[in-house]
Amino acid sequence: MPITPQQDPADGLIDDPYATYARLRDTAPVHRIAGTDGNPAWLVTRYDDVRAALADPRLSLDKSNALPGSYRGFALPPALDANMLNMDPPDHTRIRRLVVKAFTSRRVESLREPIRRTADELLDAMEPLGSADLVAAYAGPLPITVICDLLGVPAGQRTDFRVWTDTLITPDPAHPQSAKEAVVAMLGFFTRLLADKREEPADDLLSDLIAVRDGSDAGRGETGRGETGRGEADRLSEDELMSLAFLILFAGYENTVQLIGNATLALLRHPDQLAALRKDPTQLPAAVEEFNRYDGPTPLAIRRFPLEDVTIAGVTVPAGETVLLSLSAANRDPRRYPDADRLDITRDTTGQLALGHGIHHCVGAPLARLETVIALGALIERFPHLALDGRPDDLRWRPSIRARGLLALPVTF
Repeated sequence: MPITPQQDPADGLIDDPYATYARLRDTAPVHRIAGTDGNPAWLVTRYDDVRAALADPRLSLDKSNALPGSYRGFALPPALDANMLNMDPPDHTRIRRLVVKAFTSRRVESLREPIRRTADELLDAMEPLGSADLVAAYAGPLPITVICDLLGVPAGQRTDFRVWTDTLITPDPAHPQSAKEAVVAMLGFFTRLLADKREEPADDLLSDLIAVRDGSDAGRGETGRGETGRGEADRLSEDELMSLAFLILFAGYENTVQLIGNATLALLRHPDQLAALRKDPTQLPAAVEEFNRYDGPTPLAIRRFPLEDVTIAGVTVPAGETVLLSLSAANRDPRRYPDADRLDITRDTTGQLALGHGIHHCVGAPLARLETVIALGALIERFPHLALDGRPDDLRWRPSIRARGLLALPVTF
């Protein structure tokens, strides 16, 4: 039975998400709502239930396990859709094993100096202006530069991808074809990029992944050194290769830009916490965990489809129906985190779920954490008088329950 906005218990998730999540948690652990695609879905809100469901093998990410007609997510071509967000083991295990090798602690740590250099260059450009939109001038360009450097995307091709990504996350209702146009453009972009990398491989992640796909030694980086043994179990199809490049670039940009923006706003609205970080910047890594818990970039985990009837907190969800696990609601659950609506950078954030849990935990989490620590550290060090330019109530957020991020963050310094 369809759910109208007047009937939807989740009404308010865009305009006032955390108050709405609190109401939903208090009323019941599981709610029937209109999902991200407009069709009915089951929303899970309490920490213990969300954490257990994230690791439950009965909840599939494979869209083929959805009931016919019950789910209509945005349609991507197979060349962009064959990624880990749509896979269960064993395919998920095979591809994740390859990607994990690309995000080793050594490789991530090797990016520390380039990330700081990029941050300083962006701040150098901002400083003479006295004010700026921190999303457009800093939080956006930094992650796209880092992830493109990691993959080996040429500098001259990066601006378009950022526009395409924004279009997919927040489609323009006045231009309904814009999302499809963005998909076509991205497919052409990755087709050309892979061809160029095959012609001239370099010391970058994409060249390494191509080497795994082609069974060659073209890549010179960590993934291409024979660590996998490159048997059939460690090979990629062409669609998987292109989809993997798309996912790394898309997620590596989108989640981090939102986290940097949300964290900066949280500090500006809590001057005592900002003062504590200025006094002791070594608290930044712990603070980033609290920013993820307090106002993370991904309110919902990727949708899941039960392989059989599954009971969650006493509610039976039929096989094939859509399940939405609310990471944001779980992270503000006072049953897990006392005084959960308060920002506290000294809080014990053990177990926060902003980056997932179980086999689908975000593989790029170490890089996202490092980027955010460096970005915030450089920002508060450079601008001791950083302040919000305007009223918090005037800020505009992405009109989506899937992504929690500011459209702009005007600041003065």
